[in-house]
Amino acid sequence: MNRRDFLILSAGAAALPLAAKAAPLTYATGLVEQRLAAGETVFLDFKASWCSTCAAQERVIQALKAENPDYEEKITFIDVDWDEHGKSKLAKSLNIPRRSTLVALKGDQELGRIVAQTSTASIKALMDTALGAASA
Repeated sequence: MNRRDFLILSAGAAALPLAAKAAPLTYATGLVEQRLAAGETVFLDFKASWCSTCAAQERVIQALKAENPDYEEKITFIDVDWDEHGKSKLAKSLNIPRRSTLVALKGDQELGRIVAQTSTASIKALMDTALGAASA
């Protein structure tokens, strides 16, 4: 193995744990309830792949996570595919009106939500609320 190959493989291996941590969980029935029962603070992102507002929210969320690793370490992020789960029991129980809805939960309490907003300030405020609950 030459030096260049070694360096490339080493860099890739070092980045794997970061890449695995950075990816949010994908919603499946019962996942939210399971994580909440375990005492986790959950941040739900109801999104659709074709939704431009959802994409803008995602860019802001990723930028905020990059700025503050505590978000990633202390909050459980779950992506909920609107096309697949928009009429699910979860969406109905939380009264989710549409895709591009972000919701923070802890225990049986909703900490806050944002519907169709893309401003960094509003998304950061919701993530900070979730972080505060997770740290308490």
